[in-house]
Amino acid sequence: MPQKRKAKNLRALDLLVLSDVHLGTYGCHAKELLQYLKSLEPKEVVLNGDIVDIWQFSKNYFPKAHLKVINHLLKWSSKGIKVHYITGNHDEFLRKFDGTSMGGLEIKNKLVLELQGQKTWIFHGDVFDVTMQYSKWLARLGAVGYDTLILINRAVNWTRMRLGQDRISFSKQVKEKVKKAVSFINSFEHTVAEIALENQVGAVVCGHIHHPIIKDIETPRGTVTYLNSGDWVESLTALEYHQGAWSLYQHDLNQVLEDNDAPEAIDRTPKELFADILTNIKTKASL
Repeated sequence: MPQKRKAKNLRALDLLVLSDVHLGTYGCHAKELLQYLKSLEPKEVVLNGDIVDIWQFSKNYFPKAHLKVINHLLKWSSKGIKVHYITGNHDEFLRKFDGTSMGGLEIKNKLVLELQGQKTWIFHGDVFDVTMQYSKWLARLGAVGYDTLILINRAVNWTRMRLGQDRISFSKQVKEKVKKAVSFINSFEHTVAEIALENQVGAVVCGHIHHPIIKDIETPRGTVTYLNSGDWVESLTALEYHQGAWSLYQHDLNQVLEDNDAPEAIDRTPKELFADILTNIKTKASL
């Protein structure tokens, strides 16, 4: 009689924070994310914006792995794991559902959690992006250009890995070497820190700028802990909170899985897709 397989050892977390997954785009590393999610057993989850990319959503491109990520997150919420969906700029149409709660899933525009007696402010961060506030069309154009750069980058890395060479990131090199990009990141971080201190918040968690980090920022008003969960397009990172301490997870970039799944044509628009998901959750929650 065949023996039953033992359940995999899942890594316990008190809180998991993900952002900027950009499901529905060519740059999203959904397979790697799904592999990571399947290794965890979190008590609470925060999806900090831009989880599904509505700006660049195409009915002709939505691989199975992208749908599996959504299903896994919904499975968590149905099991009683609290899942907070914080809205971002690429999924901003959900902002009108602020406060909606169905089963274990809650949609919020921002969130404040009490962790170890300290207020932790969690929001996507696009409200502090001047480009987003005054030139949304320019931001959308930039998003398309960024996605194109990611496609080229993935083709280059595919070749490099077959030659036994490490992956490289065009966008990361631009961010690190171009003065304006570095200045923008620093400005964003300090603006967030100043506003956090004005609201007597000890820690602030953002996404949006795809720059994963945990650091203390000193200002004339005091010191605040700034955290950014990065993204699942290039950095492949997440924030983990367990037993009173934060840490930054990074997937091994040299162990990226090949995406051989054929894209599935989606008949519904992004809004219709989300509406179906929300209806399905609401129905299950009422049973």
